[in-house]
Amino acid sequence: MGNSNAYSLEGKKVVLLGGTSGLGLATAVAAANEGALVVVVSGTREKVDEALAVLPENSAGFVADLGDELQVAALFEKTGEFDHLVFTAGDALLFGELPGLDIDKAKQSIHLRFWGAIMAAKHGAPLIRKGGSITLTTGALGRRPRKGTAVVAGMASAIEGLTRALAIDLAPIRVNAVCAGTVRTNLLKHLCEADREDFFEQVGKKLLTGRVGDAENLAEAYLYLMRGAFTTGQILVVDGGSLLV
Repeated sequence: MGNSNAYSLEGKKVVLLGGTSGLGLATAVAAANEGALVVVVSGTREKVDEALAVLPENSAGFVADLGDELQVAALFEKTGEFDHLVFTAGDALLFGELPGLDIDKAKQSIHLRFWGAIMAAKHGAPLIRKGGSITLTTGALGRRPRKGTAVVAGMASAIEGLTRALAIDLAPIRVNAVCAGTVRTNLLKHLCEADREDFFEQVGKKLLTGRVGDAENLAEAYLYLMRGAFTTGQILVVDGGSLLV
């Protein structure tokens, strides 16, 4: 029997940019489990195929460089109209203290996460149906920076400001963002498994929850913001209490 809840995602079309791994894939799976038709997008065919292998048969996937405006525009010509846009795309985060900072690498690190989000909103918004939304992604370091996080913290803060501005510019389309704390995703894939687990354990001990987050924990936040018909211009912090300790 179908879900009669007015805020259900059943039958809704959700486009997830960066939806083939980590937070994006977890959100795609969660939305599909509620009956949404999901469309995932990544920069490589391999990642798209891997995601489609774990998603329902009615899911779709496209390949596009989300940092290239021409490709972003072409992508939305393929998706057609939809209800919700989720942006979780991003390259590896750039950490490092200012004296040794590679500015070109820093610019590249910011390009996809910030300018990619703007391009997605620019070309995706005209296709969003009444009652639809855009959900961006940022991080808790924007609110509580650590040593060596100037690029990451600056970018996170910029996305918070972008979220509020887009909520005004694109109204009545709702625009919000999920502000993530430390989560088990593939962003730390450059570390060996032992080092990665040690990092998660050390960080988790300091959190009020006693552990770092899982992608599925964050997926619930994205689903809420898609459903939340009276929520816009907001940053939903899901960080295990990192801002309080």
